[in-house]
Amino acid sequence: MKGCPFGSHRVIEPKGSLPQAAQRIDNTPRISDNEILIDVQTLNVDSASFTQIKGVCGDSEEAVAAMITDIVRSRGKLQNPVTGSGGMLIGRVAEIGSLLKGRGLETGDRIATLVSLSLTPLMIERIEKIHMDKDQVDIRGKAILFESGIYARLPEDMPDRLALAILDVAGAPAQVDRLVKPGMNVAIIGAGGKSGLLCCYQAKKKVGAGGRVIAVEYSPENADRLSRMGLADHTIVADATRPLEVYGKVKEVTGEALCDVVINNVNVQVTEMSSILITRDGGIVYFFSMATSFARAALGAEGVGKDITMIVGNGYTRGHASLALNILRESAVIRELFERLYV
Repeated sequence: MKGCPFGSHRVIEPKGSLPQAAQRIDNTPRISDNEILIDVQTLNVDSASFTQIKGVCGDSEEAVAAMITDIVRSRGKLQNPVTGSGGMLIGRVAEIGSLLKGRGLETGDRIATLVSLSLTPLMIERIEKIHMDKDQVDIRGKAILFESGIYARLPEDMPDRLALAILDVAGAPAQVDRLVKPGMNVAIIGAGGKSGLLCCYQAKKKVGAGGRVIAVEYSPENADRLSRMGLADHTIVADATRPLEVYGKVKEVTGEALCDVVINNVNVQVTEMSSILITRDGGIVYFFSMATSFARAALGAEGVGKDITMIVGNGYTRGHASLALNILRESAVIRELFERLYV
């Protein structure tokens, strides 16, 4: 039997919707002819989602495990009901539907899914370990990849956990590569986190000698680390939920020019206006953060008279997986840091 390429045949409610928007989907680990069954090894939970879950659970591993289990049991997928986001996974291909065979993927291949857990049918048999400082959860379970789903084979030249951490945010540096041009002023908000560091590296690479990369980071420790790593031309310590503070500090660096491109990677809410205020008229804001509110961004930009282009973060950009993994191959300082943090 062939299912819908986009997975609508798995939707339980509301009928007629697609899996990401659905409240509940069928996670039965029995595949259609155009699906792939995966033995799941590790879930990489979206940063905004994991931060919210830890906040509710008081940093208790047992409570986090119970909450994740309850979400998957009730929804058939890992979709945080507050943030709406999920994450991604790594595992081994257990079975390939007859219509997808012969396309280069084989049973036993180790892959990372590049589609969100918020739309991926998932069944958790057992949670084995919660990595509270890595946003990762080791499980035994099954997942389904639809015909339209994208994936990447895990690379042989780096540990699985490292590749998982990078691939989860691969869309961000790939969009930086697409949006940033030589000579630009570029600001990365939330620059000290995983996606922020990758974005800083790619932005520095693209702006060249005539441009500037401005890192905005809440944590003084992370900001100091950024400076020592040489990933930004200017590092600003500021709270992105306080837009006038960020605006004033960026203006000290750029003057009235402000920024051509702003990338928002922050995993907390109410940072939209900091991004908008520091963008020049005609500039671009890319909201990679899953904590972004469309209403706050759209109405806020209107309220301060900003004629700018605002892009909703798309986790998929053509070639994003290879670009993100190559950053680790090119940058010894980023790889060393990420191996320490995520392996």
